[in-house]
Amino acid sequence: MAGLSPAGVINALAHDVKLRGFVRNNMIESMPSRRSRRIQLLNEVAQVFEPGIRYPESEVNELLGAIYPDYASLRRYLVDEELMARAEGIYWRIGGPVAH
Repeated sequence: MAGLSPAGVINALAHDVKLRGFVRNNMIESMPSRRSRRIQLLNEVAQVFEPGIRYPESEVNELLGAIYPDYASLRRYLVDEELMARAEGIYWRIGGPVAH
């Protein structure tokens, strides 16, 4: 099972009543200041990454850059909220819901 494409994530966010205001021009325009909404948004973003797969930082940057211009901050949010882990330039998903 492959992860959701960046376009699929943006589509899911655009159709979520609580999160669509953060999306413009097929990208996340801003991050929610309210932590509960930010975690909800990050859970959707985490769907790009398939659990159990290791990703080099360059691939993570490319995928996240298609979702949010400040991909480094987005990557940091995912790690800080324990949706992804990292070691020696390799990232993997450790949390969030798993799509069936």
